[in-house]
Amino acid sequence: MTNKSFKTIISGKQVAFLCPTTILSNQHYENAKTRFKNFPVNIGLLNRFTSPKEVTRVLNGLKDGTIDMVFGTHRLLSDDVKLKDLGLLVIDEEQRFGVAHKEKIKQLKNNVD
Repeated sequence: MTNKSFKTIISGKQVAFLCPTTILSNQHYENAKTRFKNFPVNIGLLNRFTSPKEVTRVLNGLKDGTIDMVFGTHRLLSDDVKLKDLGLLVIDEEQRFGVAHKEKIKQLKNNVD
């Protein structure tokens, strides 16, 4: 996470952080919760260990803009993930994508950093 993530959120945009593994997405999520604990930043997590109830809350929050930052695995590229106003997409440099994932990222990147 960088100052750019914080600036994006303060500007009213959303940040999505795509991680290669469930463990790494959990680590980034916990780190972000610690870093932003003194700020009004709502953070979500989407991976295979996220409970169905929490998945629904995060998906709704991304869609209506109440979730500012989301961490996740390839789950973030699912068709049911709709972000209201994505401003920054962070992709872990270790990430490896298949053709379908690359196409989804191309669709997302048109209007974001």
